[in-house]
Amino acid sequence: MTEPDRAADPVSRFLRLVTGPEPGLDDGALAIAAGARPDPAAAARATQRALMALDELAEGVTGLESLLHRLFTEAGFTGNTADYGDPRNSFLPDVLERRTGIPITLSVVAIEVGRRAGVPLEGVGMPGHFLLRVPGTQRYLDAFDGGRRLDPAGCEALFRATTGAGPDVPFGPGMLPRTSTRQILARILENLRASYGRAKDHAALEWVLRMRLGLRHEGPELIRELGAVLAAQARWDEAARLLESWVDGPGRGSRSGAEVLEEVRLEARRHRAHLN
Repeated sequence: MTEPDRAADPVSRFLRLVTGPEPGLDDGALAIAAGARPDPAAAARATQRALMALDELAEGVTGLESLLHRLFTEAGFTGNTADYGDPRNSFLPDVLERRTGIPITLSVVAIEVGRRAGVPLEGVGMPGHFLLRVPGTQRYLDAFDGGRRLDPAGCEALFRATTGAGPDVPFGPGMLPRTSTRQILARILENLRASYGRAKDHAALEWVLRMRLGLRHEGPELIRELGAVLAAQARWDEAARLLESWVDGPGRGSRSGAEVLEEVRLEARRHRAHLN
C-alpha cells in the first residue's frame, strides 16, 4: 500500500478504487472495512493482517475439497447465527479473525482463498442468500452453512426458506446470477446500511452511504437518506447543499419526475430552515 493510500480517508480511497477497472475483491472488501477504522495506521495494520491470513489459508490447498476442508473443518469458519446483524460480520479482517460472518463475507473468504490456491469460485447473488458456484457448472456451495453443497433444487429450497416465497413465485436460472465484484461490494454495503440504520449510528451510516453512492447509483433514495443522516448530526447546511446539488445535477430533470425533484427541493428547504 502506498503512502498516499494510507493518508487518504477511507471513503476517498474506496471511491478511487471503484472508479477505474474492476477492482480486486479482497481490495474492495478491505477498503470497505477501513471505513470502520478511520485511523489510517490501524486500517493499514488490519489490511495487512487480513492479506496474510488469506495467504496462509491458501497454503497447501490443492482443489475444491481441500479448500472446503481447510476453511470449514480446519479453520472452523461458520455462519454467525447468534448475531447476524453485527456490523463486524461485514468486515473482512474481522471475519478472518473471528472465523464467523454472513453468507457474502464468508463467500468472499472462500473466493479469495480459492483464487490464491488456483481453485476458481464465483459469487451468486441469489435473492435472500448469497452463494458460491464452481464456474461453468451447476455445483453450488453455501459458505454460511459450512460449505454445504447444493444443486439447483437445493438452491430453490433455500431461496424459499430464506425469503418465505411460496410456490407461486417462479424460480429459475435468473435467480442464480453471477455477481461482479462491484455488485458484491454493493451488497456488503447494503448489509452495513441496514445494520447501522437499525442502530441509528449516523456517523457510521454516513460513510457507508457515501461509499454506496460511488457504485453507480442514480436515483434519489440514497441521496435523501444521506441528507437525513447529515441533518441528524445537525449539519443542516451540508444536508441542504447535498440535496440541491443532486436536484441541479446534469440532466437530472430528464431522468427524474418533477414530483420527485420538488420533494427533494422541499427537503433541502426544511434543512435550511433549521439555520434561521
